Amino acid sequence: MKINLKCFADLAERHDCDYREATEINASEGATVANVIRDNGIAERDVKIIFVNGVLASNDRRLGDGDRVTLVPSTGGM
Repeated sequence: MKINLKCFADLAERHDCDYREATEINASEGATVANVIRDNGIAERDVKIIFVNGVLASNDRRLGDGDRVTLVPSTGGM
């Protein structure tokens, strides 16, 4: 299935995803946000806030085809 991934701040600088335009990635059917994070070489500890389709989510959220996942790191004392 296809997932659209966006990363902000230093996550965008260190990984192959960006906040300006989502990066389309392949994920296995039934994948969770944690799977997407790990499979894209991002350390879970580096992700502070997760949105799926614009709604706050946790890393155990199951994803569906076409979902938009946004990852935000801890910044500014968060």
